[in-house]
Amino acid sequence: MELVFLGGAGTVTGSRTLLRHGRTQLLVDCGLFQGFKHLRLLNRRPVAVHADELDGVVLTHAHLDHSGAIPMLARQGFRGPVLCTPGTSSLCRILWEDAAHLQGEDTERANRKGYTRHHPAEPLYTAEEALRAADRLERVQLDEVTEVGDARVTLRRAGHILGASSALVEFDGQRILFSGDVGRLSDPLHGAPAPMPEVDLLVLESTYGDGRHEPVDVEEQLGRIVRETVARGGHVLAPVFAVGRAQRLLFHLARLKERGEIPDVPVFLNSPMANEAMDAFLAHPDGHLLTPEEADMLARLPIVVSRREESMALNHRRKPAIILAGSGMATGGRILHHLVAFAAQDQHTILLTGFQAGGTRGDRLQRGERELKIFGQQVLVRAQVQTLDNLSAHADADELLAWLRTAPRLPGRILLNHGEPSASDALRLRIEAELGVACMVPMHGEAVGW
Repeated sequence: MELVFLGGAGTVTGSRTLLRHGRTQLLVDCGLFQGFKHLRLLNRRPVAVHADELDGVVLTHAHLDHSGAIPMLARQGFRGPVLCTPGTSSLCRILWEDAAHLQGEDTERANRKGYTRHHPAEPLYTAEEALRAADRLERVQLDEVTEVGDARVTLRRAGHILGASSALVEFDGQRILFSGDVGRLSDPLHGAPAPMPEVDLLVLESTYGDGRHEPVDVEEQLGRIVRETVARGGHVLAPVFAVGRAQRLLFHLARLKERGEIPDVPVFLNSPMANEAMDAFLAHPDGHLLTPEEADMLARLPIVVSRREESMALNHRRKPAIILAGSGMATGGRILHHLVAFAAQDQHTILLTGFQAGGTRGDRLQRGERELKIFGQQVLVRAQVQTLDNLSAHADADELLAWLRTAPRLPGRILLNHGEPSASDALRLRIEAELGVACMVPMHGEAVGW
């Protein structure tokens, strides 16, 4: 048996792990690379597998850094099943089509304004290719065993976002678990991940392998930021991931408004994709913990901005508002237009609501940079930049260790992926010291035998 780490090694993006056993080949996740330019350029290369020889793809969840390269894989000739939960299937159709749409907009603008080094610039895939790839999605219920080639695959609840799972793969009595992204142990929307099963080998994410989420009250912090910004006459501009983060932020805003703890200013959801994701979220009541009353409160809160003209009109708004728009790391999407319009004015607040991968505009804002390049122009940042400290959907290092301890028996070996080098190595050291399990951090392209 062999695992080849084709992405998500030494970085938190582009998760792709090839599993070979005998004649069976499975790809676990197939995500896009994000962040630093040298990583994004990897998206321009074919996925490093013989697509027509794959028996299937096992998809842990819908976020683009785990799923977004599947349309590229289909273009390369992949015709097998993509096993995923019903929630993940619903979200992928939304995310892939939107990603293709945004890529098309960005390349059209780059070609028109001439700020691309590629002549002409082309999207990674079209909306038609995204929809064709979505036909490969095969819905599998949690805890249901599915046979693919010589493998038995079981998806287990991971928390994190709607439909997220860990993937248990069994060959000839050997059991390997791919954690996917492990959710928080006290997530108010999705609940805790299922206890870890007994396995021989674990491939574990390490996004926050060197971090600890501070035990702050999210709603107290969010309420203060909103009140202070509105008192200055400004907007709260929140770059959000359409899946997961938008719903979580709206949940807390709805609760704050319901209790009268923030001013009654409008909340604009300027992301058609986030609105579709909200519909999917509410259509899968088994995928979240909300009561019917809470779900209704969440659905009623935002003013949905669909048309481009409505989005552009927000850039001329003078009365305070809360504006949620993609993308979550300010790498693209409508939030960029709002940053161009408002970032140079100090009454506004840019509210970062989750992990910002190195090299993204969100990362640069978080590190205090006061100038961003957007649409080929330099944009000054005088707005206040705030980060919600406890809104991450990823387990931190303590929670990952606690999740490992839920296993009936610890795995014989752990391989760490989906983390920056410092985070992965810090988690490696803790696992070896506290649990006594052999642990390693594979490099990009490395093959590990088992």
